[in-house]
Amino acid sequence: MSSYKELIAQRKKIDKQIEDARAKEVTEVIADIKQKIRDYDLSPKDLGFVTTDVRRRPIRKPLAAKYMNPITGETWSGRGRAPKWVGKTKENFLIK
Repeated sequence: MSSYKELIAQRKKIDKQIEDARAKEVTEVIADIKQKIRDYDLSPKDLGFVTTDVRRRPIRKPLAAKYMNPITGETWSGRGRAPKWVGKTKENFLIK
């Protein structure tokens, strides 16, 4: 039967072999993935990696406009800071 110290030495040797095998395989897998991305002209969005903007906020679809300036045709969804043309009475600019 192997002693405790021998088993620990074996484990260290096996751990090193595992690390080396993983590093080699990861390098090959990354090269393969990069080649396929080039072959198929894939973007991060195609791969599902773009779900947030630069500030790590979820990307939202644009909202439909609820208000419109009849003079300039500018629109506002009702979210965020109100444009100056809205003034105090939003109801006058509601899109029907």
